[in-house]
Amino acid sequence: MNAVIYYLSIPFIYFISWLPFPVMYLISDLIHFILFRIIGYRKQVIITNLTNSFPEKNIDEIQEISRKFNRYFCDLMLETLKTLTISRSSVKKCVEFEDDGLFEKFYNKNQSVVIVMGHLGNWELAGARFALEKWHELYVIYHPLSNKYFDQLIYHMRTRLGNRLYAMNETARGMIANRNNITATAFIADQSPRPESAHWMTFLNQETPVFTGTSKLSQKLNYPIIYASVKLISRGKYAVKCELLTENPQDLTEDQITELHTKRLEADIIEQPEIWLWSHRRWKHRRKENIQ
Repeated sequence: MNAVIYYLSIPFIYFISWLPFPVMYLISDLIHFILFRIIGYRKQVIITNLTNSFPEKNIDEIQEISRKFNRYFCDLMLETLKTLTISRSSVKKCVEFEDDGLFEKFYNKNQSVVIVMGHLGNWELAGARFALEKWHELYVIYHPLSNKYFDQLIYHMRTRLGNRLYAMNETARGMIANRNNITATAFIADQSPRPESAHWMTFLNQETPVFTGTSKLSQKLNYPIIYASVKLISRGKYAVKCELLTENPQDLTEDQITELHTKRLEADIIEQPEIWLWSHRRWKHRRKENIQ
């Protein structure tokens, strides 16, 4: 059945991917109408997440953010399909990249780094844009899909311009094996981890379990941590700006590192809330008294 679904879907996926951006966005508008106006996809999840995250906003403000997010979510889905066939020149037109010489500096010191970011803006296009830089080889951490056919498609999509992947449960082993190479390992650190292994903190006005892999591995290998901010400039146009959070993670505790990058992401979400993944059940876990 997995194979049948894949082979029925693949012509449509590539058809969307080959479309010019203006035509693709017309289809995005149609999907938006069907998905959110007719079906009401995850309407209550989105409204609840926004309401709890921004208690200072009234219902009209919450609904306005929700409307903007719904439209952006459809663009994001189709832009992601676009990365299957997008050219290098088109990636550069879509994504401005600014790092103030950070990667060159560490590359010249033969120093690998950790990149931390969130599900804010188009992280797939941001990764494709990094592949066009001449410094570190980028490894992106991903969660393999249960459908092996779609998993192979996603693997191809994310590596076709030169990036590499670590399966989530192989990240530590892969980073250690590559410690003699000059790499940048990208952690998307706003996923929902198992509550018993998470660091708990206040994030967007809610008690939130936060993934600790970024802090653990950056400390273990003493890799500088760079935060990548992805902002939407206009439809289909993004700006990626990188900033150094700490050059010596071993000078900080694991909890300090986790709170540092999480608070930095929170500030970006507050600035441009409509491009974060509000449809995700980020707060599905509740802290238990026996979890420290």
